[in-house]
Amino acid sequence: MLELTMATVSGTEEGATAGMLMADAPSEPGAVLRVGRDKSVCRLATPEEWLFVSRVHLEFLCGPEGVWQVSWLRGSQPDPSSEVRLVVGEYAQTIAYGGTVRLPRGGNGEIVVTDRTGPRSVNVGFYHEA
Repeated sequence: MLELTMATVSGTEEGATAGMLMADAPSEPGAVLRVGRDKSVCRLATPEEWLFVSRVHLEFLCGPEGVWQVSWLRGSQPDPSSEVRLVVGEYAQTIAYGGTVRLPRGGNGEIVVTDRTGPRSVNVGFYHEA
C-alpha cells in the first residue's frame, strides 16, 4: 500500500496542514496515483491557478515487484517553472525533469514541488508499506 498526503503551502503558511488531501493505492503492479492540476486524472489536485504545477505533474507507479516509483512528467514547456525534490529523513535528492526515482519500501518521506517564481510549494508526503 502507498499512502499519500498533500498540502499546498503559500508564503507565510509554511508548515500549515489546512486543506490536506489524502489518497492511497494497493501495492499491485500497474497501480497509479497522480498529482497535478487536472482533477479528472489526478487523485491529488492542486489549485488550478498554480501554473508551476503541470496538469499531470507527478506520477506514482507500482512496478512488478510491488515497489513504487515516482516520475516527474514532462509538461508542455521545455523548461519547468518548478523544482522537485525527494526527501527521506536526512537524505534529499533533486528529481530531474522527466526523471524517475524509486521510493524506499517500508519507508516514508516527502516529495516537494517548489515554485521557482514565488514562495509556494506542494508537499506530498508518502508512506510505502513493506
